[in-house]
Amino acid sequence: MKEIFLIAVGGGIGALLRYALTGFVHKNVNTGFPLGTLTVNLLGAFILGFLWGISETFILPPSIKLIIFIGMIGAFTTFSTFMLETVNLARVGEIKYALMNLFVSNFFGIILVFLGLIMSKYLIKFTGWR
Repeated sequence: MKEIFLIAVGGGIGALLRYALTGFVHKNVNTGFPLGTLTVNLLGAFILGFLWGISETFILPPSIKLIIFIGMIGAFTTFSTFMLETVNLARVGEIKYALMNLFVSNFFGIILVFLGLIMSKYLIKFTGWR
């Protein structure tokens, strides 16, 4: 029961952060492309890689891992919304945007996870954390 509560707390925080960031992007960038969802998914990919790299060096309590990795990042990123927006772009004839969303989200998402991992290792190495 404790695990469910921790995931729910992290999920609530992640969902609120996603709502705030996507709202900010949509308010400030007017485009037919789902840039808000792309932003949270790519930022989430980087943060996931970075924090995972940190967790490989430092032992994090299981409760912190539940809150951060499953709760916060799981709710911050939104694979289902990405898929729905991609399908809806294709349905209204925006095939170019649909394909661009599919490629950019997946390709750069994977790259950003790797970049986050690499940056965390450099940060640990150059700051002397251990």
